[in-house]
Amino acid sequence: MELRWEFTEATLHARLIKTEHNDELQKYITGIVSGQKQKLIAINNMPDHLHLLVGIKPDIALSDLVRDVKAGSSKFINEKRWGVGRFSWQEGFAAFSYSRSQLGTVIRYIENQQKHHAKKSFREEYVALLEKFGVEFDQRYIFKFTEE
Repeated sequence: MELRWEFTEATLHARLIKTEHNDELQKYITGIVSGQKQKLIAINNMPDHLHLLVGIKPDIALSDLVRDVKAGSSKFINEKRWGVGRFSWQEGFAAFSYSRSQLGTVIRYIENQQKHHAKKSFREEYVALLEKFGVEFDQRYIFKFTEE
C-alpha cells in the first residue's frame, strides 16, 4: 500500500534555482526520496518552486519526508554555491493526495511546468490548487512569491 502525494515547496526570497541546475538538483532529490525507501513518481522545478509526486508508504510521515528533501537539497545547493547568498526553502509546504486514476494527469501537469508557467504565475497556480481542493487559506500565511 502506498499513498500518492504531490507536494509543492517554494524558494525563500529571491534565491532562485537556475535552469542549468535543474537536472542535477532533480537527480539529487530523487536520491533523497529513494534513500527514504519511498517512490518518486514525478519531479520538476521552476526557478522559484518545486513539484514532487511521491508514492509514500504508510510507515513514514509526509512532513518527515518533506523535511528531509528540504534540508538535503538546501545543503546540496549551498555546497554547490549555485547562487549568491544562502539558499533555503520557505517554511511550510502544500500537499495534495491523488488516486491512481488521476496519476497520468498529475504527472503531465508536473512535467509541463515550464509551459504551464508561461501563462500562469506560481501565485495563480498555487491559489487555484488551494481553491480546487477546497482549502481555506489566509493570504497572509501562504508562500511569499517572487513576483511580490
